[in-house]
Amino acid sequence: MKFLDLAKVYIRSGAGGGGSASFHREKFVEFGGPDGGDGGNGGSVYAEAVDGLNTLIDFRYQQHFFADNGRGGQGRQMTGARGDDITLKVPVGTEILEDDGETVIADLTEIGQRVLLAKGGNGGWGNLRFKTSTNQAPRNANPGQPGVERTIWLRLKLIADAGLVGLPNAGKSTFLAATSNAKPKIADYPFTTLHPNLGVVGIDNTEFVLADIPGLIEGASEGRGLGDLFLGHIERCAVLLHLVDGTSGSLLEDYQTILTELEAYGAGLSEKPRIIAMNKIDALDAEERAFLRDELEAVTGRPVMICSGVSREGVDDVLRALKRRIDRAKPGAQGEDEAWRP
Repeated sequence: MKFLDLAKVYIRSGAGGGGSASFHREKFVEFGGPDGGDGGNGGSVYAEAVDGLNTLIDFRYQQHFFADNGRGGQGRQMTGARGDDITLKVPVGTEILEDDGETVIADLTEIGQRVLLAKGGNGGWGNLRFKTSTNQAPRNANPGQPGVERTIWLRLKLIADAGLVGLPNAGKSTFLAATSNAKPKIADYPFTTLHPNLGVVGIDNTEFVLADIPGLIEGASEGRGLGDLFLGHIERCAVLLHLVDGTSGSLLEDYQTILTELEAYGAGLSEKPRIIAMNKIDALDAEERAFLRDELEAVTGRPVMICSGVSREGVDDVLRALKRRIDRAKPGAQGEDEAWRP
């Protein structure tokens, strides 16, 4: 199934039905009077977060959603039928934005959350409503209110506990495949990953969700490469795992490139808790590992873990560190970050 995380949708609620201007006409009933019924209300448009969806692909093939109009009122005080509502079923984590693409209407982060996007028009009053002591035979009735028409954007931000960031070919997909049930595409060329991947990671009889996004390059915030299009998927993460390729000839520059792009994107990504791990250590000897690790720690000013997604060396230590950070971010959690080293 193709991954789609942004969709433009056109919605319209139903118009209310018109009221009826009718008079009671029946044999042997003199001065029957007005008996026009009200029109029915138009249907409304809702959005609801449901389980079992992880992409907005359904909105690629249908972008227009119109609720039913209310039926007109009739004689004998009969009210018109109400128009049927429609509900847009979206994945958990979907943001609903105005047509400007910036103003947030709603953020659906839990299953079952429901929001009204366009209210149906009210039905018009029939002439029975206008009967008074001084106007015994009103001949006027109200038309129904028109429906609301608007254009909205749906933007999916994945719900994950931890997010993977790094340059292309830093080994993010290999790490995800080695630690979870996800099966991302893996190859020895940049930008193998073209869309975000989610995996459920198990460690010490507990589980958490890890998100892998396409690699960033220098200038991604200005649209280079795949740009920062997918960084929104890690905005909700409790912690970021920053993977640095230990076999790269520009280890320190690679680290700084990612940090710069996170700061340029904003949304608090650069302030999120981060665990830095030097990956691909299976290709390095003990002396190289120690030297590169010390250099990276000197630049980052924090402990650097080492691991290999291929040989799984150090992977469990990294996962445990991620889990500790995730637990610490939960409401009611206590304790401060302690210095640790695998």
